Amino acid sequence: MNPRLKSRAPLSRGNVLLVVMIMIAVSLTMVTAIFNYSANNAKLNQRTSDYYLTTGAAEAATEKVVSQLTSDYRNYGDGYCVQHLSQYRTLIPSSAESGTWTNFDFMNLSGDKDCLEVQYYSVPGFANLGGQYGPLKAWKDRFRILSNARMKNSTEKVVGSVYQDIELSRIPIFQYAIFYNTVLEFTAQPDMNIYGPVHCNTNIYVYPIIGKTTFWSDLTASGTIYETMNPVSPLPNAPGTIVYKAAHDSGVSTLNLPIGTNNSPAAVRQVLELPPAGEDAGSSLGQQRYFNKADLIVLVSNSTVVVKTGLNNNFTNTLTTNDYTVFLSTNGSFFNKRENKTVLPIQLDIGQLVQWNLTNSYRSYFFAQDVRTIYVSDQRTFSASQESGVRLVNGATLPPKGLTVATSSPLYILGHYNCPVSARGTTNTLGTMPASIAADAITVLSPSWVDTNSSKTMSIPSNIRVASDCTVNAAFLMGIVATTSSSDSGGVENFPRFLEEWTGKTLTYNGSMVCMFYSQVATGQWKGTVALGYDIYNPPNRNWGLDANFQYQDKLPPATPTLTVLVRSSWRTPAAFSTNVVAGF
Repeated sequence: MNPRLKSRAPLSRGNVLLVVMIMIAVSLTMVTAIFNYSANNAKLNQRTSDYYLTTGAAEAATEKVVSQLTSDYRNYGDGYCVQHLSQYRTLIPSSAESGTWTNFDFMNLSGDKDCLEVQYYSVPGFANLGGQYGPLKAWKDRFRILSNARMKNSTEKVVGSVYQDIELSRIPIFQYAIFYNTVLEFTAQPDMNIYGPVHCNTNIYVYPIIGKTTFWSDLTASGTIYETMNPVSPLPNAPGTIVYKAAHDSGVSTLNLPIGTNNSPAAVRQVLELPPAGEDAGSSLGQQRYFNKADLIVLVSNSTVVVKTGLNNNFTNTLTTNDYTVFLSTNGSFFNKRENKTVLPIQLDIGQLVQWNLTNSYRSYFFAQDVRTIYVSDQRTFSASQESGVRLVNGATLPPKGLTVATSSPLYILGHYNCPVSARGTTNTLGTMPASIAADAITVLSPSWVDTNSSKTMSIPSNIRVASDCTVNAAFLMGIVATTSSSDSGGVENFPRFLEEWTGKTLTYNGSMVCMFYSQVATGQWKGTVALGYDIYNPPNRNWGLDANFQYQDKLPPATPTLTVLVRSSWRTPAAFSTNVVAGF
């Protein structure tokens, strides 16, 4: 007989209810957990979304300040920016720009609304810029722009924060071997070596004729670097060789003088002009005018010569005739074959100026301060066959703190300039003084120049207008005559102008060649050499280079102009209402 299986005892109703309740509790716990997870996840997603939105808004606020700072710095200089910190602190994004910005509060470090944090730090010293600016050095001012942003209608009250550090840098322009604010052309026939950085605010045309042009440092253009002849030039196509030993970049930022909103060549040339009546010397352009930076002012009209002190004693003292005639004369003349005009120069004897600089008479005018910058204005009227000019003679030795001479007229250098006898014909500038010349145009006349031969035909057998070796150590800031369909500019190799037979002779030049505008007085076009049928000049052997002294702030020429550059040094997302950097959200 098969045994019958014994059945289990049935569950009581109470036990069934308990099991059901346990299952319900577990289910509710799971549902609650899922709900809480979903809610927390949604909240976290919302916070993350709010964080990115507020951080973007904070960045937009800092960018608005950076944009305004950049514009003000390029137009007016760093002093203007430092004086307007309170204005920058209120530059929050507005509803006029976009309705989006009405949804945000913008705050500074203290939590004050409708403002940002803008801090200024002075950076001591003369420091390297680096990056695209290579070996250039500059004086720097640093600004930190910080914004905290919060969405007005968000329940999470998340605050996004961004700060940017930017450096406003002032680059002394004479650190460039060559700097052009106009079209720059390299069309040399013999081999030409360019040592030191080169920059142009527009296009560069590199087209050596037959020879080789070598760039040993960075070549940059705000426009384009073309390895062709300027398309409007009438010169023949006979390409030589181009060698780059460093970077050569197109499309870089322009480098401007802080003279206002317009840095065109015509606008920049105003730094050479007399300031108009009523102009504020502290204005952006006023600060850059050579007149306002000069220690000695020379004003020559048809009937009078006025020589007076300048910036170092508030333009108050006028020199007596007996004092200034020691070093100043206006009774000479010579012929300029390129201009086809007779030049009536205002002549400065630099050697005599150096001696007068040491006298008690000089000290009484200048309160024992040396003359460092001279501004000359020729206000005489000229016939169609005459032309203004300033000439520097006897300039081998300069005043003890260096010398800058500026004029809106063409300028002529006669003989060796700023050059000890032992260093002539070399790149040795250890014994030189800081020096620059700013003029409408600059012509170098060799030590063999004779005024009475200036209108005669060049002749080597007769030694008429035949040059001798010459050394000039000074930065040049001047104009050129633009290339046209009928005449080339002559290229950078003819930046300093010549009026002699230099064949077999050498012009040794240590300085910086800066072209900021087109000449307005000496407008005679470059017409080429004797070989091309012109009795104007034959070129020298060119032993040219950047003066290494200009890399040191205490060896820069007096009244050196500075270019404005804005560099972004850092961008961070700090914790709200602080400058402590956030590792991550």
